[in-house]
Amino acid sequence: MEGIIKTTILGLFFGTFGTTLGGILGVIMKKRSNKFLSFILAFASGLMMAVICFDLIPEALGISTISNVVIGIVVGIIAMIFCDLLVEKKFNQKVERKRENNALLKTGIIVSIGLAIHNFPEGLAIRFWF
Repeated sequence: MEGIIKTTILGLFFGTFGTTLGGILGVIMKKRSNKFLSFILAFASGLMMAVICFDLIPEALGISTISNVVIGIVVGIIAMIFCDLLVEKKFNQKVERKRENNALLKTGIIVSIGLAIHNFPEGLAIRFWF
C-alpha cells in the first residue's frame, strides 16, 4: 500500500509541475507569437510520440501479444478521431452563433479530452501493476 501512495504522490507532483510551470511562463510572457506556440505544440507532440514509441509500446509488447497492442492503438486512434469530430461539430455550432473562429481553443479542448481519456487506463494500469 505504501508503494501505491508514493507512486500516486510522485505522479501527481510531476504531472502538475510541468503544467504549472508552463502556465506561469505563459502568464509572464507578454508577447503572443504563433511561431513560438507552434514550436511548443510540435515539441510536446514529438515528446509524446517518443514516449509512445520507445517506452509504452515496447512495455505493452512485453506484457501482451502484438494483436492486443495493435487493437489498443487502433481503439485509441478511433476514440480521438471521434472526439475531434464531436468537438468540431459543437465548435462549429457555437461559431455560427458568435461568428468567430479560434483554432487554439478547439485544440485545447481536444487535448484536454485526450488527457482525460488517457488518465483513465493509466490509473488502472498503475493499480494493477502493484
